[in-house]
Amino acid sequence: MIDPQTNSPSNDDVWLVVPLFNEGAVIGGVLENALSTFPNIVCVDDGSSDDSAVIASAAGARVVRHPINLGQGAALQTGFDYVKQDRLARIVVTFDSDGQHRVEDAESMVERLRQEDIDVVLGSRFLDDRTRPGALKRFVLKLAVAFTNVTSGVRLTDAHNGLRAFTMESLQHIQIRQNRMAHASEIVTLIGKAKLRYTELPVHIVYTDYSKKKGQSLWNSVNILVDLIMK
Repeated sequence: MIDPQTNSPSNDDVWLVVPLFNEGAVIGGVLENALSTFPNIVCVDDGSSDDSAVIASAAGARVVRHPINLGQGAALQTGFDYVKQDRLARIVVTFDSDGQHRVEDAESMVERLRQEDIDVVLGSRFLDDRTRPGALKRFVLKLAVAFTNVTSGVRLTDAHNGLRAFTMESLQHIQIRQNRMAHASEIVTLIGKAKLRYTELPVHIVYTDYSKKKGQSLWNSVNILVDLIMK
């Protein structure tokens, strides 16, 4: 959607879907930064025990709440269902709540969807050298990529990157049933089954002291493998 005053995309037809669980320490800043580029953001509070939802609402995001923690996959699907109610929506971006994703990368993904004949843009931290995960995390993520590529028929370099952009038409083919970390592989499988046109975009995942303190630099990767095996 073009802003007639600036002759540039206004992003009024874009929604960010942000799964939210106990991120009260950072979510205000994350949203303040994102809202300057993307005016439509829905945070799905997945049973937080802190004030994440209150802070997100005060920052200007729409907030949908799960009464109990269901998992990131469930939060994303709730966000997708919410966005589908907006008839003006054209693009949906999944965006993390802990500060690891860059708004600039999300904006680049949206621009690719506007300019090219594709359905989905998937972020990859392995297409350039800006992101520096630890050796063990890299190893675990690469194992997950290999597993997903074999089982889905989709060829990616980073199958479990939470930064993604979908056209609304392609989102009709994405119905997440894996509530927890295996949802990322499920999304890739659904992209393959629907024969959606996809591309990867290099993105910079920022591993902050905050996210490392929460254990996300490694344990999320281990959880991905466990969920893949158990699904």
